[in-house]
Amino acid sequence: MKTRTFAIPALAAAALATAGCADNYAVEGAAVGAAAGAAVGAVTGADVGTAAAVGAAAGAAGGYFIDKDDNCDGYDRDGRLDDDCYGTAGYPVDPRY
Repeated sequence: MKTRTFAIPALAAAALATAGCADNYAVEGAAVGAAAGAAVGAVTGADVGTAAAVGAAAGAAGGYFIDKDDNCDGYDRDGRLDDDCYGTAGYPVDPRY
């Protein structure tokens, strides 16, 4: 039982340490979403664990689309160009304008 209570904070610390290198706020959004979901679950009488999981998923999805550094990050693994790259040296002009 002690290893289980130790493993959860260790996993959370590893996730937050990795979040510093990310180009978006997915991990931070998941943390805030989990806290908000747990709070809503506690107030409404729903299962707190399920509410936290749903909140974490929603927060991670929302945070994924928020650019963290506002720098040109190039192309992602799906071939999409970061919006901050358009018009800079070596990248095309933004076709949307």
